Amino acid sequence: MNKKATFGAGCFWCTEAVFQNVKGVVKSVSGYMGGQVKNPTYEQVCGGNTGHAEVIEVEYNPEIVSYQELLLIFFKTHNPTTLNRQGNDVGTQYRSVIFYADNEQKAAAEAMIKQLDAEGIFDHKIVTQVVPAETFYKAEGYHQDYFNNNSSQPYCAFVIQPKLNKFIKEFKEKTNLAS
Repeated sequence: MNKKATFGAGCFWCTEAVFQNVKGVVKSVSGYMGGQVKNPTYEQVCGGNTGHAEVIEVEYNPEIVSYQELLLIFFKTHNPTTLNRQGNDVGTQYRSVIFYADNEQKAAAEAMIKQLDAEGIFDHKIVTQVVPAETFYKAEGYHQDYFNNNSSQPYCAFVIQPKLNKFIKEFKEKTNLAS
């Protein structure tokens, strides 16, 4: 039976492009979570006043890829040490956040953060929020499968493609992509 995980790692276009290429991920959907406005629009979320984060909802087969493996991919394909920021994207909508579905996901996320901090994987402490999942609002259609539909755009070439390259290099055995 498939399970779901929800991650916010800055711009959802980048995060979706990585996770949709993980072996065992059945579906990766861009959306919004964690705010106080029902059915927010992209424009509202980008304004930074709704409280939502740009997230992806990942449906995965735990017999092929574990939640712990998804967590490691999440942490290693964005900067979890910058508060409310990923590169040039600044604001709470770009925060690093894990929305857990149950206590098992919460414990796994907290343990992974503790382990990565103890190992000194990053130059600074991880500031990723670990909070209960809330209502997921699917982003507008043009945000879905964004990288694959817009790969020639400069943002895709200069921001998303390097993240995919890093993912391929570090997680070659877990990717559907060729290097």
